[in-house]
Amino acid sequence: MALLHDPLPNHFRRRLLQRERLIGCWASLASPISTEVLGYAGFDWLLLDGEHAPNDFQTFLAQLLALKDSTSAAVVRPQWNDPVLLKRLLDLGVYNFLMPFIESAEQARAAVAATRYPPRGIRGIAVAQRSNRYGYCPDYFQRIDDNISVQVQIESRAGVEAVAEIAQVEGVDGLFIGPSDLSASLGHFGNPRHPEVQSAMRRVLDAASAHGKPVGILSGVEEETQRYLEMGMTCVAVGMDVVLLRNASRQLCERFKA
Repeated sequence: MALLHDPLPNHFRRRLLQRERLIGCWASLASPISTEVLGYAGFDWLLLDGEHAPNDFQTFLAQLLALKDSTSAAVVRPQWNDPVLLKRLLDLGVYNFLMPFIESAEQARAAVAATRYPPRGIRGIAVAQRSNRYGYCPDYFQRIDDNISVQVQIESRAGVEAVAEIAQVEGVDGLFIGPSDLSASLGHFGNPRHPEVQSAMRRVLDAASAHGKPVGILSGVEEETQRYLEMGMTCVAVGMDVVLLRNASRQLCERFKA
């Protein structure tokens, strides 16, 4: 019996590794409707956030279903780099991960191992789950390890100091800068444009470039976004659903209540 849609190969991972420019948007509302709307907008990828948004397994699943007709790749940021969480997300059908707060090569290797089956990793085996179309996906177990993307967030002083070793970890497909946490960690809370923070970002870019890996970032300020693209970052989120809704609704209200 042929599948109507085979989720493999993972075209987002291929494009990420080729360092194509991939423009994304943060989805933090935990709503399948708002995420479905974003999915029709034309972004290359959407970040479904589990770290700073009220997402759980059920809301992740609902949003994955909402994106089935979209060309936007779903990237999930789990609450933490936890193999139990990752196992469940993998079985739900998550193929692209952004791992938060990675500070060492050991943590990066653990993140990759959690997304791979033995002998390459430690992922638990379920023979019929949503990721393999409940058993209808041919050769899933032979193909899936090479179709999971893992980006790791560098967002602390320790992460920057270890970035050269992190960038070398096999299976880490990209580095992703967390500007807010990085600024705070370096003692410049709320000021990602501080020279020390910018120097740390350049250090991440240099380490990634030395190992042929892309760098991403989230920025809601257009001027800064353009500067990050000019610096060589390629996987860039240019906005957040919460902020888009807040700004547009406030502006609409003010126009008619002025």
